[in-house]
Amino acid sequence: MSNASELPGTDVPLASATWPQVSLSLATPTMPGGSQTDRMGNSSQETPKLFLTTSLARGISGIFVWAALLLTCHQIYLHLRSYTVPNEQRYIIRLLFIVPIYAFDSWVSLLLLGDHQYYIYFDSVRDCYEAFVIYSFLSLCFQYLGGESGIMAEIRGKPIQSSCFYGTCCLRGMSYSIGFLRFCKQATLQFCIVKPAMSALTIVLQAYGKYHDGDFNIHSGYLYISLIYNLSVSLALYALFLFYFATRELLRPFEPILKFLTIKSIIFLSFWQGLLLAILEKCEVIPKVQVIDGSLVSAGTLAAGYQNFIICIEMLFASIALRYAFTCQVYAEKKENSPAPPAPMLSISSGLKETMSPQDIVQDAIHNFSPAYQQYTQQATHETPGPDPHTSPAGGGNRNHSVEKKMLITANEL
Repeated sequence: MSNASELPGTDVPLASATWPQVSLSLATPTMPGGSQTDRMGNSSQETPKLFLTTSLARGISGIFVWAALLLTCHQIYLHLRSYTVPNEQRYIIRLLFIVPIYAFDSWVSLLLLGDHQYYIYFDSVRDCYEAFVIYSFLSLCFQYLGGESGIMAEIRGKPIQSSCFYGTCCLRGMSYSIGFLRFCKQATLQFCIVKPAMSALTIVLQAYGKYHDGDFNIHSGYLYISLIYNLSVSLALYALFLFYFATRELLRPFEPILKFLTIKSIIFLSFWQGLLLAILEKCEVIPKVQVIDGSLVSAGTLAAGYQNFIICIEMLFASIALRYAFTCQVYAEKKENSPAPPAPMLSISSGLKETMSPQDIVQDAIHNFSPAYQQYTQQATHETPGPDPHTSPAGGGNRNHSVEKKMLITANEL
């Protein structure tokens, strides 16, 4: 037995010659402190730190965001303090709120960047307000020109000029009618309905693991939601182009170019940046990376992180542009000429509450999508001098109006 346990020609037992080697090779992968585990740890330590999670990126984005918030909130306060033309300033304040909502949502999403897609919830709020902004801008233009009756008095019956740039080449031979204005309103209002619905659907699909940014697979909800969203926003923006093309001469005294370009730039930059990042992700230019806590962040989440970082930077420049585009100087001059005292904080808060109420959107949607639209009698409401809106306890809710009714459409115009 002793000879069987020893190698021939040696005094070393067989067990001592063979088992240590086998034991070493099998035990190395399973030992918690083995050499392979050390190599994985060294590999993770050598992985470059993700820029978006560094203090530098968060600090830079935070500085731009808070600077934009201060500038825009101060401008909103000035408009509320000189709330002399509520029918116009209501929509102006809504447009200004795009900066705080875009900037703060993007910054919080950037701070929460990780393996869990928290940013989807914040992006949903941001995107829903985008629809609110498009509608508010069109409604502001309507108010500038005195409503539907004022616009139709100027453009009704005029031929639509054919222009490939404004997309009116397919409208050759047609003339402006109330149906044209109705289409512009409907095209923007549909986006106010579609976008919140798509945002809610995104959250539901994400909860069930059926939605991933940048995943164009036919079994993923991202493809279909992106198609519906792109069609809806394109239709809404096309309607704004059509309306501007029809009323650009009437809007000239209100300097619409800067207003139009500023609002469109904010929306378009956000849209095209997201599309470009999705393409880069699909081309694997944006790979999966490892964050600080060791969890892998998908390429779609990383692309959304870069999108949020860029928006944080852009919002400061947007706040500066909006400050010049929607200045409150004209309204402040009207306030100075008024004998009423400065607006108290109670009146400012009530004006803000009135501004953010979506009641007018609901009423407008019911009116424009109603089958009984052709029997509708448009009311062109003009304010008459009455109690100052800042002196009434309800923030100007009780005003005297003279109402002029005009039949704008007939059945054969629709």
